[in-house]
Amino acid sequence: MRTGIIGTKIGNTSFFNEDGSVSPVTLVKIEECVVSGVKTKDKDGYFAIQLASIDYKSKNPKIKKPQKKIFASLNIKPKKIVKEFRVIEENLLKIGTSINAGHFEKEQKIDVTGTSIGKGFAGVIKRHNFSGQRASHGVSLSHRKAGSTGNSQDPGRVFKGKKMEGHMGNVRVTKQNLKIVDIDLANNLIAIKGSVPGKKNTTVFIKDSVKGKK
Repeated sequence: MRTGIIGTKIGNTSFFNEDGSVSPVTLVKIEECVVSGVKTKDKDGYFAIQLASIDYKSKNPKIKKPQKKIFASLNIKPKKIVKEFRVIEENLLKIGTSINAGHFEKEQKIDVTGTSIGKGFAGVIKRHNFSGQRASHGVSLSHRKAGSTGNSQDPGRVFKGKKMEGHMGNVRVTKQNLKIVDIDLANNLIAIKGSVPGKKNTTVFIKDSVKGKK
């Protein structure tokens, strides 16, 4: 288990493979990722690496004094995103180490975590893919409703987790086993086959696939 990396989703495009086929890809930009902290088992009870990335847009951002001291000791600009990744002892890195897109390899499988696009309040057809009720024959003004949600006198309640209408999206999502199609080291870009959670210019976290080959 080694550290992941922090990136920014740029958008979607098409990638032409060597055999002439076209793959839909998502471009993720890896800005300067600096190791800002290291957790050890003796001191903290586990091994982990803390990464800092993405500069603030304003010149004088409001950040806490402890963080100011950390960035001042590393001689880098204050970073907006600080993320911790669990690692094994052999994969610990020194504080101040910089990581770029070369952390991964082409054709490698990865897991990408981000915040899904918010859809607002949605009904059961859009939110849970319900088929809806019949268009005629007894159905009146409830064609897109969920229908009955509870049971009879026993147990006489609606079970927790019942699929109903409500707030859709804007939740933390991890897509597993995505494939890296190409890596542009000059521009620090990673082309990932398929879709990645979140809108354009949102932060995503990339790490080695849990299910894929190491």
